[in-house]
Amino acid sequence: MKTSKWKIFTNGIFKENPVLILLLGCCSVLAISVTVSGALGMGAALTFVLVCSNIVVSLLRKIIPDKVRIPCFIVVIATFVTLVEMIVHAFLPALYESLGIFLSLIVVNCIVLGRAEMFASKNGVFDSLLDGLGMGIGYTIVIGGIAVIRELVGSGTLLGARIIPEGYQIGIITQTPGGFFMFGAAIALLVWALGKKGKKFDPRIGCDGCCGNCNLGCDNKEDNAKAQAVIAKEAEAK
Repeated sequence: MKTSKWKIFTNGIFKENPVLILLLGCCSVLAISVTVSGALGMGAALTFVLVCSNIVVSLLRKIIPDKVRIPCFIVVIATFVTLVEMIVHAFLPALYESLGIFLSLIVVNCIVLGRAEMFASKNGVFDSLLDGLGMGIGYTIVIGGIAVIRELVGSGTLLGARIIPEGYQIGIITQTPGGFFMFGAAIALLVWALGKKGKKFDPRIGCDGCCGNCNLGCDNKEDNAKAQAVIAKEAEAK
């Protein structure tokens, strides 16, 4: 069954959100979500690399030999990451300093390489563009949402503007433990929301590896049936 363009686009925002559902790219979320400006900058950079690399990989999918596809994907991704680094360094030096090494590490970000391997190398250009855009937006929403709370509660500011008077902030929120706490809280909120809808959060690779959460309502009935059969066998074994 062919998936609609709208579902391909929204898949990365909701059903297969790369951070909260697939649990990919978590390091940059924990490190960069201290300020909203840094989080939005990281989200924009990752989205640009995702979209561009997906398009190029899709265009070259029938040319790249299967045995060297991963190195080729990395070269494509590294090209766009280098381009982003040069632009940010030239025009947004403050953001460049804020993102630090994590801007360069987009090259090995599991989200980018994962979408190149799992989607762009198997689908057309426009679908790959939509997939990259959806995944990038999904990532940006999560890192941006966490950053709003961390900057506001931890520093008392929002985009650099003072919101909470000094002395009322919880400084640990801007530190490493605070990042883990906020990330855990976001996962807990997701589990609660799914529970309210009567759905289970089951982060396993089902549906022939195309989806990390078959219990969230896969559109492909055949793949969903296969995944449910695997889950049933595991339950019987226990």
